[in-house]
Amino acid sequence: MVAVNLMSSPGSGKTTLLERTVRDLGGQLPIGVLEGDQETRLDAERINATGVPAVQINTGAGCHLDADMVDAGLRALAPEPGALVFVENVGNLVCPALFDLGERARVVIMSVTEGADKPLKYPHMFRTADLMLVNKVDLLPYVDFDVARCVSYARRARSDVPVIEISATRGDGLENWYSWLHELRAAPSR
Repeated sequence: MVAVNLMSSPGSGKTTLLERTVRDLGGQLPIGVLEGDQETRLDAERINATGVPAVQINTGAGCHLDADMVDAGLRALAPEPGALVFVENVGNLVCPALFDLGERARVVIMSVTEGADKPLKYPHMFRTADLMLVNKVDLLPYVDFDVARCVSYARRARSDVPVIEISATRGDGLENWYSWLHELRAAPSR
């Protein structure tokens, strides 16, 4: 199993990206999803509607998932050997970066509807990221967001962080995201 921890602010497009990803890759490899939120089953229901199994983990007042929650979620999900398991963490740019969930990789998702200065304000999130996705690039003509500045700020926290610009709704850059996932899955565990 290869676990990928998806972290971001609320509203960055994590669930939309997951819906698109599992639809596009679900026929190619086994996939499962752990959905972290304080309340509701809404995100797990969205993923289950794609035909991919998802387990909802509600944290109550908690601002992040922890290893025990993920362990219980994995037991309920029971992924196939070699499966790609996405962990959609609680929307928050602080707490999730502080907790090791046993993931193979951490992906931070920025939305162009957020300020380009988020990496300066929340450096630990970007310092621990193995990949940064800049989502909603289809909205760039309508918002004041400087991608190059945001990437520069993220690289102050982690100089070698790879960056992929995507639109989860329109499909821009998703082939690069999928290639990254396939390479991650093929790479030996660290």
